[in-house]
Amino acid sequence: MPSTTIHSVLPVILAIFLADGARTVVARDVNVNAAAAGASQDESARTRSSPVGSHTNPQELFAAGEAALRRGDLSQAEKSFRAVIVADPQAGSAYANLGVIAMRRKEWDPALALFQKAYKLEPKMSGIQLNIALVQFRRGNYAAAIAPLSTVLRDQPDSQQARYLLGLCQVFTEHYTDAVSALEPLWSQKSNDVMYLYALDIAAQNAGQRALDKKILKRMIEVGGDTAEYHLILAKAYLNRQETDQAIAELTRAAAANPHVPFLHFNSGLAYMRAGDNERAESEFRQDLAIQPDLPDNYEQLGILYLRMQRDTDAEKSFREALHYDQKRSAALLGLTKIHLQQKKYKEALAEADAALKLVPDSQTGHVMRGQALIREGRRNEGRKELAIAQKLLDAGLDKDRAAQRENRIPNPELTQQP
Repeated sequence: MPSTTIHSVLPVILAIFLADGARTVVARDVNVNAAAAGASQDESARTRSSPVGSHTNPQELFAAGEAALRRGDLSQAEKSFRAVIVADPQAGSAYANLGVIAMRRKEWDPALALFQKAYKLEPKMSGIQLNIALVQFRRGNYAAAIAPLSTVLRDQPDSQQARYLLGLCQVFTEHYTDAVSALEPLWSQKSNDVMYLYALDIAAQNAGQRALDKKILKRMIEVGGDTAEYHLILAKAYLNRQETDQAIAELTRAAAANPHVPFLHFNSGLAYMRAGDNERAESEFRQDLAIQPDLPDNYEQLGILYLRMQRDTDAEKSFREALHYDQKRSAALLGLTKIHLQQKKYKEALAEADAALKLVPDSQTGHVMRGQALIREGRRNEGRKELAIAQKLLDAGLDKDRAAQRENRIPNPELTQQP
């Protein structure tokens, strides 16, 4: 009898539970070949306890890797699944589980490559598209997550986790009408969750759906209770509405309920920036940094604050810290562009404006500053073209107030922690 490959006899169903990151549930078809099926219980026990090198077939290697993964022994699991691939290079399920291991280690690029390899080998394997989307979400590549999530929903219309993730990605990429369409069907299941309500409210506000906006705010008040988390999210909703005094009042209530609630000081910093209390805003951001020293949003907002306070040296340092933790910070890049324009460092300014526009091609501010850098470098025709692009963006349906609001949109690092 010819040997049976692992990819044909052990299809893997991978389900990522988003609240726990890369936790897997693995279901296997036990209809293996006759030789494997005839193994005695004593032989099976010996196989489970033996080192990887002693296994004689891919099925045993895979079972050992699965057992190690379930008990959290990632190193042993990796050895087993890599041995499976040596024995059977077409074992898509082994690549998939190596991707799960990489996810648990937060090694996003290797995880993505492994899942893509698994998908190429076994495109019908359940869960791979969802895993690919989750990796893209964790890397901050929200636009890249939309297509695989849409595929998951096409095949599994009732998948709450795929629908919620899709809605979040559409919020982050400013596809607000699409975000409403993705998130609103979850109302019956998730309207007791203030974080869900907040994400939907961002979409509704920016999509111009005022009736839904009012419905969401009413529901927030109904379900929130008196928890710190509720007051914090309600404060953010007020910040999005430009209602700064109400936001500060809710943040004060949140602090009274729990002064240690995550992101309290960050959002307080945003509120006091809006209120023009620069010193208090700086203090709040610094307090949040003491708790979350690797949160790039804190450094980026401090940079913006220091620019306002004309502390350019501190601003540049803060923007560089933000980019150290996240190279995709367009506001930090534009902040550095502004500083270098003022310092007459036009080549540096142009490079930073280019990087920012690569991330946000329709940034009016980015095109203005790029145009200024080109003109001051003596490239006047190119600079005028950039300024013309900026004017077209302003004229393309956005009035000046809305354009300014877009450039100063409230960041939502809480949502990137969800689910």
